[in-house]
Amino acid sequence: MKVLSTQIPEVLIIEPTIHTDARGFFFESFNKEEFAEATGLNVSFVQDNHSRSLKNVLRGLHYQIQKPQGKLLRVIAGEIFDVAVDVRKSSRNFGKWIGVMLSEENKKVLWVPPGFAHGFLTMSARAEVLYKTTEYYTPEFEIAIAWNDGALGIEWPLSPSTAPILSHKDQQAKPLDLNNLPQ
Repeated sequence: MKVLSTQIPEVLIIEPTIHTDARGFFFESFNKEEFAEATGLNVSFVQDNHSRSLKNVLRGLHYQIQKPQGKLLRVIAGEIFDVAVDVRKSSRNFGKWIGVMLSEENKKVLWVPPGFAHGFLTMSARAEVLYKTTEYYTPEFEIAIAWNDGALGIEWPLSPSTAPILSHKDQQAKPLDLNNLPQ
């Protein structure tokens, strides 16, 4: 696997080694030993999630104030614009964001560490996302940040005339609140 750094060093893009032939392709989507060796991270995953979304569905920005989740994401169908926002108060990258196109074609994997809010916008007619988490989903600790928080300035690839499709929870999301952040 190849690990690519981003403008926020803790957020990593992983390009797996893909074996292709006339039959199709094969790759290891996760190997704990190789991941640790390539990234220097020794993580344990406790939950696998699978979501399907239609075009222009925007999920996020979510994080857990307690039991923060690290996430390892990949797209198995379609394409998304995936975003990680550093919400750690003590970080020199506080409030900065990274946006990455993940697709079934590029097979890139994104590591979003604990202490980051996460969200994505579906770019294709539909997309399916698989992701592992380092902590269990705990709804009572979940916080949603408004996807269009002006202070963050995320450049979502939406045309000005297109409104994203949001869940009720994401419609109610507020701008980043300094009182609800991990250290």
